[in-house]
Amino acid sequence: MNTNKLKVVLTEFEHRSTPCYGIGFVFNDTIKKTIRSINHVRWSNSKKTYYVPKNKISLHQLYTIFNKKDIYVDYSKIKRENNTYQKNKKAPRKISDDKKEVIRAFIRYLRGLRLSESTIKTYFTFVADFVEFIDDKPLDTLSNIDVRLFVEKQVKKKKYAISTHRQLISAIKHFGVFLPDSNLVVEELPRPSSSSYLPTVLSKEEVIDLLRATKNLKHRTIIALLYSAGLRIGEVINMELSAIDIDRRQLFIKNAKGRKDRVIVLAESFIPLYKNYYMTYTPRRYFVESPTFGKYSAGSIRNFLKRSCKSAGIKKHVTPHTLRHSYATHLIENGVGLRYVQDLLGHAKPETTMIYTHVARKDLLQIQSPLDTAFIALTDSDKNAQNQSLSDNFDR
Repeated sequence: MNTNKLKVVLTEFEHRSTPCYGIGFVFNDTIKKTIRSINHVRWSNSKKTYYVPKNKISLHQLYTIFNKKDIYVDYSKIKRENNTYQKNKKAPRKISDDKKEVIRAFIRYLRGLRLSESTIKTYFTFVADFVEFIDDKPLDTLSNIDVRLFVEKQVKKKKYAISTHRQLISAIKHFGVFLPDSNLVVEELPRPSSSSYLPTVLSKEEVIDLLRATKNLKHRTIIALLYSAGLRIGEVINMELSAIDIDRRQLFIKNAKGRKDRVIVLAESFIPLYKNYYMTYTPRRYFVESPTFGKYSAGSIRNFLKRSCKSAGIKKHVTPHTLRHSYATHLIENGVGLRYVQDLLGHAKPETTMIYTHVARKDLLQIQSPLDTAFIALTDSDKNAQNQSLSDNFDR
């Protein structure tokens, strides 16, 4: 390389929980003008460097822009990670063009059923894997045995959870209905029973500890809204500022899971926090935005929540949905009726909401343990035991 050639050095770092490419250089007007001509470029005061979010621009784009201005790009500091990504990149599926067209028609069929894009994407992945698995076998000769062999392989290879296993079967059943000429009998495809795990719930004290341990104002506001309104993470990310009515203390959730709208009452204690956040970050469209004013990422929320839990000394496995579980459980413990909780959560069936009655402590705390009754009976009958507790050291 010509040592007199203009040069920029690319690095990687996180800025406000967003992965970025940093652009370092020895001051030069040509380089500076070139950098500032790039879409989405920003200046970081904390890092003292120009940067662009990785999700908005690629290495190839940066290289092309600088190369046109005869500027050498040194990306040795990020080359190792990029090479690792290329090695781990999944190979394209081996599916014939005819079967690819069938899969495209299947996607159109799912959209005709008005399924959510998230569900369609999941079903596409399962069905594409299934079509690749059967290889050259014609689709009109498929049978339940083919499905069984595919499921056995996938569950063993990818260690699917029961919920994922159930989704896989649902996808194949939809595909079987879409292919009426095949030998698939969708009614006879076995689906494992759903798990009945109780949700992880934070205590009210843990929620306050979590908020106090979150020093970043934006992060604290997100956590407070997730808990105080019992929102799903997708509802927070997609929420626009117009959905928040401070004067009426209402929050409008539009087109949520199951294409349902609902209204939630904003907590009074949340409003001053929100006003402070709004004046500090001045979001343009969404309640919470990325540095480029687009939607915030779910990964960023999960990452800072994990850090906040560590700072608060919370050992439980906490996700954004844990805050929703905690909201519902605490409502029931506060005496709110199950029907109202169902509406606030946006559940289609009351059975979904009833799981929180199993973790609410209101009635359970009134049940006395047999150990307590036995110890009380002992102290009532034995005067020597009245002044002794189980925590004392007993003589051998």
